[in-house]
This record gives sequence, C-alpha cells and structure tokens, in this order.
Amino acid sequence: MQKNPRRIFTIIAILAVLVISFFKWGVGLYVDLLWFKSVGYSSVFYTVLLSDLGLRVATATFIFLGLLINLLMTRKPLLEAINASRQQEDDGIITLRPSPLGEFITPRIVTLIFILGSLILALLISTAVKDNWIILQQYLNATSFGIADPIFGKDAGFYSFKLPFYQFIYQILMWVTFLSAIAVAAIYLFSDSTRGGLTRIFNSVAARYHLSALAAVFFLIKAWGYKLQQYSLMFSNEGVAFGPGYTDVHARLLSLKILMVIALLTAIVILVNIFMRRFKMVLYSIGGLMVVSILIGSVYPAAIQNFIVSPNEMDKEKPYIENSIEFTRYAYGLDRIKEKPFPAGEVLSKEQVNQNQEAINNIRLWDWRPLTNTYSQLQEMRPYYEFKNIDIDRYIVDGKYRQVMLAAREMDQSKLPARAQTWVNQRLKYTHGYGLAMSPVNEVTGEGLPEFFLKNIPPVGKTNLQVDRPEIYYGESTDQYVIVNATSPEFDYPSGNENAMTMYEGESGVKVNSFFRKGVFALAFGDYRLLLASDIQPDSQILFRRNIRERVPRIAPFLKYDGDPYIVLSEGKQYWMWDAYTTTNMFPYSEPFNGRDNYIRNSVKVVVDAYSGDVTFYAADASEPVLQTYQNIFKDLFEPLSEMPEDLQNHIRYPVDMFMIQAEKFSLYHMTNPTMFYNKEDKWNMPTEQYGNEEQRMEPYYTITKLPGEEMSEYVLIMPFTPKDKKNMIAWLAARSDGKNYGNLLAYQFPKQELVYGPMQIEARIDQDTTISQKLSLWDQRGSSVIRGNLLVIPVEDALLYVEPLYLQSDQSKMPELRRVIVSHGNEVVMEPTLDLALQRIFGEDTGTPEPPQEEQPPADGTVETNRELIDKANRLYTTAQDRLKSGDFSGYGETMDELKDVLQKLSTQGSME
Repeated sequence: MQKNPRRIFTIIAILAVLVISFFKWGVGLYVDLLWFKSVGYSSVFYTVLLSDLGLRVATATFIFLGLLINLLMTRKPLLEAINASRQQEDDGIITLRPSPLGEFITPRIVTLIFILGSLILALLISTAVKDNWIILQQYLNATSFGIADPIFGKDAGFYSFKLPFYQFIYQILMWVTFLSAIAVAAIYLFSDSTRGGLTRIFNSVAARYHLSALAAVFFLIKAWGYKLQQYSLMFSNEGVAFGPGYTDVHARLLSLKILMVIALLTAIVILVNIFMRRFKMVLYSIGGLMVVSILIGSVYPAAIQNFIVSPNEMDKEKPYIENSIEFTRYAYGLDRIKEKPFPAGEVLSKEQVNQNQEAINNIRLWDWRPLTNTYSQLQEMRPYYEFKNIDIDRYIVDGKYRQVMLAAREMDQSKLPARAQTWVNQRLKYTHGYGLAMSPVNEVTGEGLPEFFLKNIPPVGKTNLQVDRPEIYYGESTDQYVIVNATSPEFDYPSGNENAMTMYEGESGVKVNSFFRKGVFALAFGDYRLLLASDIQPDSQILFRRNIRERVPRIAPFLKYDGDPYIVLSEGKQYWMWDAYTTTNMFPYSEPFNGRDNYIRNSVKVVVDAYSGDVTFYAADASEPVLQTYQNIFKDLFEPLSEMPEDLQNHIRYPVDMFMIQAEKFSLYHMTNPTMFYNKEDKWNMPTEQYGNEEQRMEPYYTITKLPGEEMSEYVLIMPFTPKDKKNMIAWLAARSDGKNYGNLLAYQFPKQELVYGPMQIEARIDQDTTISQKLSLWDQRGSSVIRGNLLVIPVEDALLYVEPLYLQSDQSKMPELRRVIVSHGNEVVMEPTLDLALQRIFGEDTGTPEPPQEEQPPADGTVETNRELIDKANRLYTTAQDRLKSGDFSGYGETMDELKDVLQKLSTQGSME
C-alpha cells in the first residue's frame, strides 16, 4: 500500500506541536522550581504542583474511564453496523451486504478510536480545572468558623470549604454523564440506522439498557444537585436583604426538596422501564419533572411572593432581615465596631489647642497627588529614576511622633536615553533604584515646597533617620529581569561627573552557573542574548519576578492583596510592607462587596526586603478560620506576627482597602433594627469633596490625633459619613493602628437633631467667602492654576477642625507649590499662607504654634548685632514678597516691599553712623 505523504506530514506536525508544548511546559516548571527555591518556598511549590496535578490527573482519569467504559459497551453493535450495509432490492426485500469499511476498521481500530477520543476529551476537561486545586485543599483542611446558619444549622466552614468541592464534583459527574449519553446515543443511532433508524433504537436490548442506565444516573446526580441548590439559597439576592428570605425558605426551598424527590422517582421509573419496555412511562416521567419544575420552581415562589409576602412584607421578612444583618456584620467585622456619641457644635479654646499640639503639628497639608509631581521635579535627579507612589506613614523623628510622606526612588529602564537602552545596560548595569525621599506632612519652605527629612543621592537628612542600604532591587517598577555579580560592576548612583559602581551582595537570585541554565533561561525569557553574554560568570545570579505585585502573589495566589504596598525605612534598611486579605465568596447570608467575595479579614502582613527580595508572610490574626485552613495546607508559609522585628511592627497600619469596604458596609449595616433597615431610614453615604475643580468622592485619610477619652495621640485612619442625599456630617469612623489598639474600629455619631457641617458644606462656605473666592479667581487667571487639596476633618478633643491646603501650579511647570491653608472652625473660615497663621486668626496668637517674626527690638549695646538682625529681617521680607508675587497677592506684595524699604533705610542709616 502506498503511503499518503500528506497524512504523514500531518502526524509529524501534530507530534512536533505536542513535543514543543511539553518542552515549554517543562522549561517553565523547572524555572518555577529554581525561583521558589531561591525565595525559600519550595514546599509551597511542591504542594501547589502536586495538588494541581493530582486533581487534574484524578479528574482526567475519572472522565476517561467513564467515557471509555460507556463507549466500549457500544463496540459490538458498532462493528456489526460497519461490517454490513442496508440495501433496498426491487422486490421490496431488505438484505444485508458486507460493507467496504469492514476491511479497514477492525475491532482493534475501534477500541483505539474510543481510547483516543476518551483521552482527548478527558484532557480537555481536566485543563479547565487547573485552578481548582485550592478547592480540594480547602476541603481536605477545612476549619470551623464557630457560627452556624439559622436555616440548615451548618457551620459557615461548610459553605466556605466543603460546598465548593461538592459543587465541583457535581459538575464533573454531570459532564461525564452528559458526554457519555451523547456519544453512545449517536453510536446506537448509527448502528441501528440499517435496521429502522431512531424508532428501533429502544427495541435494541443493549441500547435500551445502556441509555436507560445513563438516564437513571443523570437523574440521580440531578437529585443531588437539587440538594446542593438548597444550600445555595444562602446566597439568594431575591429578597429585601441578602440571603434567603421568606419566599426562599417557604417556597423555593420546598420546591427544591420536591424536585429532588421527583428526580429520584424518575431515576427509579427509568430503571424499572428497562424490564417493562414502556418507553412512554419514561417520557411521562421526564415531562412531568419538567412541568413540575416550572410550576413549583417559578410559578409557586412568585405566587407566594405576590400574594403572601408583598402585602405584609415587613412582618414576613423581619427574621430574615435580622439574619442578614447579623451575618453581614460578622463577615466584615462590623460587629466589633464600638459606637460612641460625639457632640455637635463644640468650639475649641486656645488652651485646648495648646494641649493638642501633637495632633496640630501632624495635620497633613500635602496631598499625595500634587506632591507626586513635586517629588518628581525635586528628587528624581535623573530621568531614569521614578517615584511610583507617595506613601504615608509615621516615624519617631528626633524623639517626636511625626507623620511623614515618603517615596522609593526606583529605576525605570524605559526612561534611559535611547542610545543607552542596550542589552548590557538593561540587564547588567542599570539594575536597581536608589534610596528614598521623605518629608513631614506639614512643613513647607518659603517657596511653597516640602521640607525634606531625607533627600538627595545618596540619601542625607538632618534627623535621626538614615538609609544604610539604599539599593532597591525589588519594588513596584522593577518589571525586567537583571543579572548581578557579572564580571563588571553595576551602576550604583550618579556622583558628579562619574558614576558610583557596586556589586550585589545578596543571595536571593538564581545562579546561572552552567550553560544548561543559560539555555533554560534564554528559552523561558525568549532572550537568546543570554547564551551569548560573555559577562556572565558562574557566580552570577539572575533576579526575576522583581516587581512585588508579581513576586508576592506568585507565592500565595490564594490571598487577596491591598492596592497600596508601602515603603518602610527600618533600622537603615528599606522594606515593602503589604497587607493581604483572606476572603471567601461563600459565607452564608452575607452581602458581597465586589460582586463576588462576601467575607474579608486582614489576616496577613507581607514584608519584602527591597534589597534581597526576601518575602515573609506574617499571620496577623492567627484565630481567623480561612487563615487557619491555609496554615494547615502550607505548613511552612506563615510566620507568627510576634516574629516580625519590633521596629517593623511600629509601621503596621490599618489598610485603606479593608477600611473602605467596611465603611461602605457600615453605612448601611450600622442599622441593626430590622424595621429601620427595611425602610433605609438612616442610610449613610460616603461624603464628597472638591479636588481641583471637580467634586469627587472623599478618600479616607491617616492622621495623628488624640481620640476622645484617650490620653495618648495615635495613628488613625478616618472617614466621615453624611446622611443619604444630604451634605451635613452624621458620623465618622476611625481605625486605630498603634500597638495593642491595632485593628479596633470606633464609630462616633453626632446628634441627629443638630447640624454638623459636612465636607461639601465647608467647600461651599469657602466658595461663598468673598475674599477667598476673589483670590482663587485671580490666581486662576494669571498663568497658573489653583489645586484644592484634600479637605481633612480633624477631631480635636470634642470638636472638629476642617483643613484644606491650596496649591499653585504654573501652566509651564508641573511642580505644585503649597501657598495657602484654609481652616474652618465654628463659624469662621480663614485662609492664610501657613496653618499656624490660620490657627492664630481663629484662636488668637497664643496657640503654642511657632510665632511669626517679631518687630525688631532696640539693641542692648553696640550696632553689630542690630545690623545682623536688620539683614536677617530684610532677607525674610524679600522671600515673603517673592512668595506673594508668585501667588498673585499684589497688595500683600506691595505692603511687604514697603516694609523692606523701611528696613533697608534703617540699615543704611546705621551703616553710615558706623
């Protein structure tokens, strides 16, 4: 027989694709293994790999066997059909003649086709379950929440860890049964087409037995599916509150129970029909199930809802609303919030301001958005450096508790000059960022720019803070792999006309110590130049997955992560701290927060060394059930929080994403009375504020303040609330971040019968102040734009201060300057160049804040000291005049120049006398 070249080529091409795919998979797997070993989490790699492969192999094996067994049962009638053809003779007599196909398709070929078909389908379906290994592991390592649902009495752990696995098994069983039924029905149809077609299929004993058995299995599985659907009612969104309501419990649940029984009876009827040969009985049973499912699955619940629930909805839904409130509050930790009253309309005295200087001195005047541009202009130093984000934290600076803003100076290789973007520069030379910039939140230079605690390259400062290990190999902008410890040193930082060079001293990379590894990484990264690079030596290391947003989730993909990892300076070293969350979308009776997850805890704190890339996962809440389950799965992944260095613990803060989710839920679920909840009588909203020229949703903000009734100032995260469709403030929520109080939430509520200005009402008062509005309009028309920063509501004692910074940005420059501070308290709204001057206008000069320059006093003796004082004063007045000129304050500029003229005349007179 002559061979078909096209067929041979097709077979070779398919084999080549399979070999290449398998080879690429093997290369990727080997690279993953090397990387996990380098970060110290090889046990996590093996656990995930074996769980994933084990589940996929088990799934594929089950599907393969299920399909193959069913197909093999059809082999005999299929072979008979192949070996004979149906032919109509002239006299109407039907005879069977041998088919030409019988010469080529032998029993062995049929078996081989069945095996290959079953295998292909099994492999295709098994690839769809590759991310379900965590469902298996959670089932095997399930823990209890200690709270049971009020309908079935099942612990929340059943829904979070066991029900997803049961649903997974149910889907696999349905797939196997469905595909088997389709395949064997098609084969029997083909086999019996020579004997009368579809009408005679069920006259065949083999076909009747086989298809009936599959149908019975289908309805048995369907009955189990109805049972699982009953538990899924815990996530119903059909009622007035999330979770099962009156109609779900009294109609849909009953319907599912009836359908489960009917499905079981249908399976029995089908099995009985195998021997009775009454096909109509099967059709009646299946048709009856469909009719009943429509009637009791849709019509009956709708009738209950319309005729029983709707006329008396509050009374019928009350216990289910209570369930929803209880479980949602538990799922988001709202049941731990302590609610306290806060008085309205209180006015501070000068003495109270003096007693709260730590809070006053830490009011944040710098908004992170304009400050990002300012940092970029002042401290990036070179075009290839980048400040990705501005972070907010607190430090002990020269013995004082200070809130600061800081940013890591990372390397952005894409900003290298085009000629410098060579392979050697991007992979071997420009490998890391350098240092950070840090400034207090409330200090400003005479030019309206931030004062820096740490600045420049190398980082220098005037405080006790110092950076001993400034290199940043791992961060938020480090997207490319690099090779360190090559034959030539790396660029460290710019230094005058020359560059400082360095060699990496860490051990966190993967050694490129053989040609084989070079080849593996060249294939993995698609970079052939790795093979040709002569600078790579046996001690060289390849650092990859350096972006912490890829690095950390690669180790623990089952955690959810906060949107803002932040840089921390601790004992001279730089670390990234990142909050991670344990979540589930299967917590009973709890309303979801993102359309999916309905339970969240900030159970994990992640720390990444910016130099070495070492990643440590700290268990922040060891009693949390989801975390306990993960700890059972990954024995070596999590460290106790007590193992975190003490100085790093001082920089743990309550995460903004978690706080926002809780605040959004608390705006509704602070109402624990079911009647109030049903009517939404006390629904709160997140307030809005004006940023620039746009109204936008207010962001939560960190501050240092002394909470009412507390003796010490502390670091807190704050969010005000306004009533629904109103602008006044009704409450504010505070999350504590310091020491033993970490994680505690306090909700302060104002008297509902008294007015407390909300953020937008303060913005309106600012706009309505003629003096302020005129100046803002003037500045906006003279080649510059006014940027209105975050409006902060600062609690001090039992009163509130409203503070809003104003920035001026030239149309030709992207460097905003802080030029004014607006403060509102009581009935006053003032705008001054500094926060100190604004507070002095409201409370008087004796507020404990730094005093403005005083008038010159007559010298005690001689004229040398007096001349020095006059010169200092002239310099101050000149700087002030320039600031007022830049900001468009022409009247203030004229007054200051007049004062400067008097000082210069006095200095001239004293100089001539001398």
